[in-house]
Formats: sequence, structure tokens, C-alpha cells
Amino acid sequence: MVRGWIVCAALLCLLSLGGRAQAQAQPLKLGTVDVTVNWRSRAELWDWFQGNTGNSDYGLGHSQLRVALGQKRPRVDWLVEGEGVTIFGLPADAVAPAPLGQLGMGASYYAANGNSANNASGFLKQAYIQLTLGKSNLKLGRFEFFDGVEARSPDAAVTTIVQTRVVHRLISNFGFSAVQRTFDGAQLAWNSGSHNVTAFAGRPTEGIFQVDGMGEVDVQAYYAAYNKSVKTTNGAGSLRVFGIGYIDTRSTVLKTDNRSAAARMADQGDIKLGTWGADYVHVFHTKDAGTFDVLAWGVVQTGAWGNLTQRAGAFVGEAGWQSTTSPLKPWISGGYSWGSGDADPNGSTHGTFFQLLPTPRQYARFPFYNMMNNEDAYATLNIRPVPKLAVRSELHGLWLADAADLWYLGGGVFQQETFGFQGRPSGGLKNLSTVWDISGDYRLTPFLSATVYYAHASGKGSIASIYPKGNNGQLAYVETTVHF
Repeated sequence: MVRGWIVCAALLCLLSLGGRAQAQAQPLKLGTVDVTVNWRSRAELWDWFQGNTGNSDYGLGHSQLRVALGQKRPRVDWLVEGEGVTIFGLPADAVAPAPLGQLGMGASYYAANGNSANNASGFLKQAYIQLTLGKSNLKLGRFEFFDGVEARSPDAAVTTIVQTRVVHRLISNFGFSAVQRTFDGAQLAWNSGSHNVTAFAGRPTEGIFQVDGMGEVDVQAYYAAYNKSVKTTNGAGSLRVFGIGYIDTRSTVLKTDNRSAAARMADQGDIKLGTWGADYVHVFHTKDAGTFDVLAWGVVQTGAWGNLTQRAGAFVGEAGWQSTTSPLKPWISGGYSWGSGDADPNGSTHGTFFQLLPTPRQYARFPFYNMMNNEDAYATLNIRPVPKLAVRSELHGLWLADAADLWYLGGGVFQQETFGFQGRPSGGLKNLSTVWDISGDYRLTPFLSATVYYAHASGKGSIASIYPKGNNGQLAYVETTVHF
């Protein structure tokens, strides 16, 4: 609870800064070339669930500096960006024997970097050209890609919901991690009025937990989507229909699923998945009662999970209300998320929804879970006490979708020799945890912003069966970002 009071005090400090007006930031130029600098630094405090061995309580720090040069011209854009990463103070005793596993992200950083407590690296983050061809544009090279970001709407409320509640679910850069990921590939987009068609093909880079993000992984991702912006008399909407192909040909990497170790070691078949889905966001604007919003997102998943047949799915439903008159600008929302699990570890079908290459923390802010074999009932409150301060708090009730499956963690492949997702035994129990958190984001100047965050997880049956000495967990951090 001490960490909770520290973070609450930091939030009060942000509140006390008020909403003083600041001058607008001016873009940097090197002749005719645009220069962009983004420097993010974070100090994290982890209090992972406590087992019979291993260090669950530690701090760490990391810094990510990105410097880019680029130009935007009528027909050709280009950008070259380098990244320098430093991760320090990692715990040497937070990787425990199974089923305890890696005790928080500090352990993941430590294991991914050759069991080293302090790590640094520099590499090419992005390098691409983008050609404008009438209503189309073609991007080639190394760049970040986010599924769903191509949806466009003239309605600001629709855009906010798409950016915060749709994007990053299946393909993303794992933005919370110290290193993140990019893709080597191509993206083609066509825009005409309210219509958009986007196609993408790429291979993810290494990184995320590993400080060297230069190399590729033998995984392929293909994406195609049709997006339609909708305008109604008293509202607006955004429709997306999409398909994603995912191919993992790393036959020597052990798959993470609920089969026995012997069965998984014998399965060296490729993972070849098709994920087919759609989502729709709509907002209803009223004169006196505020703005109401609804969201529906769903996918089915087919293909091959090595020697098994893949049959899985996931869906999300949300509804919210935003005040247009209160000075706090409250946005209250609630929802339910479900990702299928596997009911039979000895069967011929793999029923666990596979989340591909996401940023899990976009929807799991204390990232000890994701959408795989997961049920999540949640409520969210957003307020703006002053114009430059955004406060967000969430409450989640978490269960495993199927007690015969695992409790899954992670956000996808990040090393050639590592699968990318971890699994913990369920203990035959479905109840996972209750989580409450709060955060504050404050824009101190046009160049500098700060974030403070605190979360507390009350572990239930599945977690308690693995971590008997302490089934509660906490995460707190303070982050600053310099951008110009």
C-alpha cells in the first residue's frame, strides 16, 4: 500500500500544477529535413505474486531515445530513425522454477538479455519511403504497424474510441516495453471519401524485452482491411472488416499451450493461422444528456497450430457515456472481453485464441494477463481535472475462459529462439484476479509530459495455487517523455 500512497501523492502534485497556458512547440529543422526526438524514461516498482522461491519485489529503470530524420513531399515521404535503449537494475533472482516462472517484466528483461542486470544497445528503428499514387500510398521498408489505426472518422469521439479501444489488439509495437517492435515489409492504402482499404505484409523485428532490436524473426504477418466511416443525423460510426494471416515457421521453438511437454516437443509443425473479424464503433450525440458510445469487436480463428487444427475466437463489447457539461469531462464506460480457451489438452483441436503480435498493456494495464483464455469484465472512469491532466482508473474482474487451459501472459514473439507467450497452470480453477488501477498523464510543457501509475491485483484461485506466499501483486511507475 506504500506504493499506492506514493503514486496518489504524485497525482496530487500533478493536480496542483494547474492548467497554465504554454507556448506551442515548434518543429525542428535541419535545412529542409524534419528532425524528431522522443526520449522516454521510466522507473518501475514491481511487487509480483509471491511463491516459495524467487524475488518478487524489486525496482528497475529504462530509457528509450529515438531520433528521426525525414521529409514529407507531395509524392514521396521518407524517414530514417535510430533508437538507443538502456535497461538497468534488473533483478538476478526473479526467474524462478516452473510453475512460478518469470516474476514480472524485470525477470523477462533479465532473461531476454543473457541474464544481465544492466543492458544497452543502439539500432535502426525505422527506415522507409512512402509513395503517393493518386488516392493510394505505398510504404516500403522498416516501420511500425498497428491494426485498426487506418480507420478514419471526422468525429473526434469516434476517433478517440478507435485509437484507445480498437487499435493494438492483434498487431502492434508492444509500446509499453522498453524496446518495442517494428516490421520489415510493405503497406498499401487506398482512400476515397469515407472508404479505406489497407493491406500489409511484414516480418516482426526482435526487441520488446531484448535490447538489440535490429534482427528479424522467422514469422510472417499479413493484414487486409476495409474501413468505412459512417455519418448519421445525431452521431457517427466506424466499421472495419479484416483478415490476418500469421505464419510461424520456427520448428525448433517449443509452443506454449496446455499439452504435455512431451507432446509439444514432438510437434515441430508450423503455426499457420487465419484470423477473420470485424468491429464497429458508434457514438450518439445528444443536446443535453451528453454523448453515448458503443463498441463491438469479434474474430474467429482457423488454420493449423502445428499438428493440431486451430478453432478459436474472441469478442469484446463496450458501452460508455461522456458528459458534455461537467468541467471534469467524465467518460464512464464498461465492457466484457472474452478470448477462448482449450478444453482438452489431449484432443486434435487447439481452442485457445492466439493474440498474434499485440500491445497487451493497451487493454491490460497491469500486464500479467492478455486476451488468451481470458474473461474480463471491467469498468473505466476518465476525467480531466484541469485541461492538461488526464486521470484514468479501471476495475477488472478476471477469469480463465476454460479451467483446463493455461493462464497466459505476454505480447508475442520478440526473439528468434523464444516463443513469445508464457503459460502458467490453472490449478483446475477459473477465478484469476480482481485488479484496480489509477493513472495520471500531465503535459508539463509542449516538450515534456509525465505519467504516474499504480495498480493492485488481488489474486484469486488460479494465482493463489501457484503463489501461496502472496497472491496479491502491485505495479507502480513514474515516466517522463520529452518530444520535439
